[in-house]
Amino acid sequence: MENLGALSLILAFCLSIYAVFGSVVGKWKRRPFLVKSAERAVYAQWGLQTFAAAFLVYALLTCDFRLAYVAAHVNIAMPTLYKFTAWWGGQEGSLLLWSWILACYSAIVVWQNRSKFREMMPWVTATLMITQAFFLLLITYPMSPFEVLAVGKEIRAVPDGNGLNPLLQYWSMAIHPPTLYLGYVGFIVPFAFAMGSLITRQPGDSWIHTTRRWTLVTWLFQSMGILIGAGWAYAVLGWGGYWGWDPVENASLLPWITATAFLHSVMMQEKKGMMKVWNMVLVSATFFLCIFGTFLTRSGVVSSVHAFAQSPIGPYFAVFLSIHIAATAWLILDRLGYLKSEAHLESVLSRESSFLFNNLILLASCFSILWGTMFPVISEAVTGEKISVDAPFFNRVNIPIALFLLLLTGVGPLIAWRRSSFESLKKAFLWPTAGGIVLAGVLFGLGIRHPYALMSFGLCFFVLITVAIEFLKGARAIAAKTGQNLLRAMVELTHRNTRRYGGYIVHVAIVMMFIGFTGAAFNKERTLQVAMGDRFELGRYQLKVTEIKEGQNDNYSWGHAVVEIYQGGRHIDTLTPEQRLYSAGQGQQSSVVSIRRRLHEDLYLNFAGMQDGKAIIQAYIFPLVGWIWLGFGALVFGTLVCLVPSKVKYEFAKTRVMGVAQGVAKPKAVQGD
Repeated sequence: MENLGALSLILAFCLSIYAVFGSVVGKWKRRPFLVKSAERAVYAQWGLQTFAAAFLVYALLTCDFRLAYVAAHVNIAMPTLYKFTAWWGGQEGSLLLWSWILACYSAIVVWQNRSKFREMMPWVTATLMITQAFFLLLITYPMSPFEVLAVGKEIRAVPDGNGLNPLLQYWSMAIHPPTLYLGYVGFIVPFAFAMGSLITRQPGDSWIHTTRRWTLVTWLFQSMGILIGAGWAYAVLGWGGYWGWDPVENASLLPWITATAFLHSVMMQEKKGMMKVWNMVLVSATFFLCIFGTFLTRSGVVSSVHAFAQSPIGPYFAVFLSIHIAATAWLILDRLGYLKSEAHLESVLSRESSFLFNNLILLASCFSILWGTMFPVISEAVTGEKISVDAPFFNRVNIPIALFLLLLTGVGPLIAWRRSSFESLKKAFLWPTAGGIVLAGVLFGLGIRHPYALMSFGLCFFVLITVAIEFLKGARAIAAKTGQNLLRAMVELTHRNTRRYGGYIVHVAIVMMFIGFTGAAFNKERTLQVAMGDRFELGRYQLKVTEIKEGQNDNYSWGHAVVEIYQGGRHIDTLTPEQRLYSAGQGQQSSVVSIRRRLHEDLYLNFAGMQDGKAIIQAYIFPLVGWIWLGFGALVFGTLVCLVPSKVKYEFAKTRVMGVAQGVAKPKAVQGD
């Protein structure tokens, strides 16, 4: 019975290999039945992987300690939720999750395009299945989640397992890895269509239109995964931060940056026929950075609280990346003539140039993060000495870059396509610029002297005014024509062009996050030993330790402090930070911080343990950090708006279909579209 999961993966691997050869040979020899059978192999390997994943989950939930993976990541006392999340809590299970999500995406792509893009689809299928076969190779040979525990020739089960890493026994870890993988894995779809388009020399930009929603959806999942991970770090690790420039954090950010650049530059290709080579490079780089991030997490090359232990799969990833990067580079260079731009940049003072600058700055940020992440590895390989690159380097390089990107976020909507006159720019920039300068001046007068903080707040206000003007200008025009109130007109405006105005909502979300990031310039903290009844102060808060308790349950022993919070002599809250020591495995510790969340600031307490009969309390004040999580919600909402079909395009399409059905001419609005 325990061999069924492993057998399913072996069969899925064979079917993936067949799908690659069936697609390529079928297309090359013009044998449609081979192409069709390859597509059916995609569905079959999805079914086999689904069975294998279900089998592993069942083994985890039932504590089948005959499997080495179950014994390593589950124990009897663990709650059911964390037994399930142990699926991705270890190296082998997380690779199975990666492979299964890719199988799901591949089956959906093949099904959606079963009667479309028949010239290109065999190559798309082959590209998807090459990657699928690679990951199935990993989980059938070096990192199988179905390896059994044996003594001699007899399979033996241990009495209890080691349990899941305590840091992963938190509700957001039931969401963060799958969400991040939905982003990581999903970026292969636009890459596969891009490769199919290059190989077949498809006329036009069909691959762009086909994969626009895929890219946006996977970008959303990647964004959500990164921000959920930031929230987990903030609430679980106990140091009070949400981003520490950890190598694995950086690995998740890198493809997000290139995907963001692609989503902006692809508009240039759609509207002007420009930047075709650049977009091919961006979509390829995004996919390779996803594979690279998976490699960093699993190879043991870098040390991280987020990374898995060192494993033998690093060379596999190195070979896979080397072959794919070389093949992709050759293909792009060979098709340069096919990728010629249809137009050229006419003026530096144009929206096209703002998109170009946006891309260049994003790529500069991506390179600086990649260099800082890999420099310790490179220095150790070259000199034998590992030189660490800490958060100050990343902050010093990326804060100015981020502020310039924030500026471009506001500048883009103010500049016209093709070219803008100096007079029109002066008129467009007057109120946003004045608003940003006035706010910075007011904050300076209130005592804020941090230069980056003043610049950030001023630029945030600049962008908000820009977006508000764009919404008000369009809404007033609609209100004047329809008689609707301004709010209803804004909804109508957004519905008419969801991609544009949903993008503006995303820009507002980024501004909200920047407000939260900027608050870090004003953090306060204290670390002290306290006994029951002790009082201390932090900022305008007075804190009193009223109780220190210790206890134990089947899963862990714990100690926590009860801290009463006062402000101006008035009791306002009670916080209970806790530390846990888990009994299973190596006796690992984890923190359960206690946070008083408010829009203007968080009061954050961490119980760091006991020393000399006293509790060690780490107390922090984090101004404005709640705006990051509000921005998270706004980003999700704005991206979902972008995914809604625009009303005007929908009505044109509907009219065209009805006209064709009734044998009448198309409306002039869509003639020749």
